[in-house]
Amino acid sequence: MTEFTWHDAVIPVAVFLATLIATVWLRQVGYSALKRWMEKIQWQGDELLLQALRGPSILWCLLISAGLAVAVSDLSTRWKDDAADGLWTLLILSLGLTALNLAGKFIPFYGERWKLPRNVISLSNNVARVVILIVAGLMLLDVWGAPTSPVLLVIAIAAIAALLASRGALPNLFAWFQLSATGHIKVGDYIKLETGEEGYVMEMDWRNTKIKALDESTVLIPNSKLMHSTVINYGRPLKKAKEPFRFYSRVHLKELTGLTAKNLQELATILKTVPDPIIYYHTHQFLEEHHYLTPEPANDFALWVRDALGNEVLGERLAAIDTFEFAALGALRERLVAIIEEHLTLEAQYGDGHRNAPEGREFHFIKSVSAILSTPYVVRDLREFVEALRKISLGALYFHVFESRLRLSRGSNDFSIWIEESLGDKELAGEIARLDPYNYTLEGLRSSLIRIIEKRIK
Repeated sequence: MTEFTWHDAVIPVAVFLATLIATVWLRQVGYSALKRWMEKIQWQGDELLLQALRGPSILWCLLISAGLAVAVSDLSTRWKDDAADGLWTLLILSLGLTALNLAGKFIPFYGERWKLPRNVISLSNNVARVVILIVAGLMLLDVWGAPTSPVLLVIAIAAIAALLASRGALPNLFAWFQLSATGHIKVGDYIKLETGEEGYVMEMDWRNTKIKALDESTVLIPNSKLMHSTVINYGRPLKKAKEPFRFYSRVHLKELTGLTAKNLQELATILKTVPDPIIYYHTHQFLEEHHYLTPEPANDFALWVRDALGNEVLGERLAAIDTFEFAALGALRERLVAIIEEHLTLEAQYGDGHRNAPEGREFHFIKSVSAILSTPYVVRDLREFVEALRKISLGALYFHVFESRLRLSRGSNDFSIWIEESLGDKELAGEIARLDPYNYTLEGLRSSLIRIIEKRIK
């Protein structure tokens, strides 16, 4: 065995110190150059990178110096190999820890910059950590001569099993990443798919996107379907109403009252006392039954006076009454009676005020009996309102525009009242209130309302 002398230690120590000085100097130079370059390109992650490398880089200088010192020493080959393996182990561990530190800093940093959901950031961070640990483990096994093939085989089998188990979920997972990265659809957006599903996005996870439909139901849409469908994104919610608007519809029955009139005098006398639903029925039943006609057909009184009594002049005057001018049926009734009585006064001068209708063609007063029905549509802002407006029946549209305004003596339609009182939009409420519904078919009225509101929310 060769005796150890001080000469045996001088050279390795000198090599160690010289290498350490050189590597530290190179570290400082490289550090300064890297800092200047990052300042030049104005990279916002410079501080994160420099902080993450500051400590480990010192350790790398020490390891490199120690490695060269061991290489030039007079140690036996076995000792040199063991020392090299130890140094490589320390280097791999430090590189692995540095990579974990960098992943933990940069993934949240860019995740927040790209406005990714927190769960996406967390999942990405975990995936990166697992990959780093696997790579570092394989490198350590290789350094110490352990077989890596069985480990790689186990990893491959596990990966294949995971892929097979999640083959249905993978497309949704990848679609989720794409949706999150692009930011085209976010929680709170109102979306509409080409297949008809629509509503506000309530939640997005790695499998499904949950939306809340207008009828309060919850719809789960696979992310892959959302990714490959044509989607209209209407954006963020609009101002929420103080109170939601629920759409109603109604059906009505005809009820014979037994009241009949065979001349103008009897017509005027009965008109003064009959309930409002009778006035409403005879001034609106044609409008509802023939909603596709415009302008609106004449009221029953005008038609009877013209056809049964043969009085075209009075018939035209009664038909010319603009129902939109009246805020209540009482005022409309007074107008009808006033015109008839005025005509009776004029005709009395010529002794023709009591012309009777032919037998069997008397005017039969009919009462409208309505039953109000609830619909599934409840809306809280104008966007929901427009989408519901596209879907409701014409009966619902008729109820909220015609019946609420005149028959129920509201003075305005339900839509205008809700928009003004619950949304505080007096201008839009006024524009809708000024819309004369009697100049439109019901479908034409629906289109006009949608056009006005869509113009408002754009």
